[in-house]
Amino acid sequence: MSMLNVALWLTGIAVIITTALPLTNSVTWWVRMWDFPRLHISLLALVVLMAALFIAVCLKSLLIALMSVVFVFQAIQIFPYTPLARTEVDLAEVPSGVKAVSMMSVNVLMENQRYGDLIYIIEREDPDVLLLMETDNVWHNALRDVLSRYTTIKMHLADDHYGLIIATRLDVISIDLLWPAQDDTPAVKAVLNAPNGTAFNFIGLHPRPPVPGNTTEVRDKQIKDVALMTSSSDRPTICMGDFNDVAWSWTTRRFKRYSDFLEPRVGRGMISSFHAAYPFMRLPIDQLFVTQDVNLVSFNRLENFGSDHFPMVATVFFDSPGSGKNGERNDARHNHR
Repeated sequence: MSMLNVALWLTGIAVIITTALPLTNSVTWWVRMWDFPRLHISLLALVVLMAALFIAVCLKSLLIALMSVVFVFQAIQIFPYTPLARTEVDLAEVPSGVKAVSMMSVNVLMENQRYGDLIYIIEREDPDVLLLMETDNVWHNALRDVLSRYTTIKMHLADDHYGLIIATRLDVISIDLLWPAQDDTPAVKAVLNAPNGTAFNFIGLHPRPPVPGNTTEVRDKQIKDVALMTSSSDRPTICMGDFNDVAWSWTTRRFKRYSDFLEPRVGRGMISSFHAAYPFMRLPIDQLFVTQDVNLVSFNRLENFGSDHFPMVATVFFDSPGSGKNGERNDARHNHR
């Protein structure tokens, strides 16, 4: 067998293994990490498939069949996050006389020192709700002036990459830091009043990633707990943050199913948020989910400011209290279940 034959088969076997491993639903980090590069695996399978079509290779038909199965399977997983798919959330125009609510979530990267670049972005975007992740005392001190624009600030500062700051100028009914999975990575749940008086939930998440030393058990449980918490709420709900989980993983699909969330990325493209410095590694892990009683105006990725994540921004508005849309959501939930 030639070296080219060996290389094609070894690559093909690697593609098969990395496709099959996440199907076990293991919480082991080196298993679950293969949830992330589905686009990359599908492209590699396509390269091997095309090479096998035009090159004399041992067990040619078997290799072509296996690579075809892998490519189709991976393509099905990522297809919803292409512009070819049907959108889940239609964009809406803000009606005359209605004030929209703008939100921004940013993983600042604790070691990043380009404080001024992020301050410029925050001042320019001027979000009504600002979620900052990986914030330590140094970042808090650097952002103190821009944070003074906000009437309510809640924070958990830490030097372990899991600090969190939530700031808002909206009227606050309640705002709490939660530890949904009983570990040291906080989440935030706020009940806020939109300018038209509609009360809505804002949930911010930043669970641990699947890297050496971390299983995904705690991350998966935190995401599930938030979904269950949301499913019992009749208020419009928005969830943002660095999930450290890709949009197409089974945990994200379960999250959507349990809480009746909709995903603005579906039908619009991946809008990949990480890694900001390496385009070939970019993945959609900074998420936005909304319930159907949230009117989405826009959802965008902003420019690099030195972090490994891009800032994510969204603009929404809410129908006036008593408009009946909440009832529609409850009916949809009842029918879904």
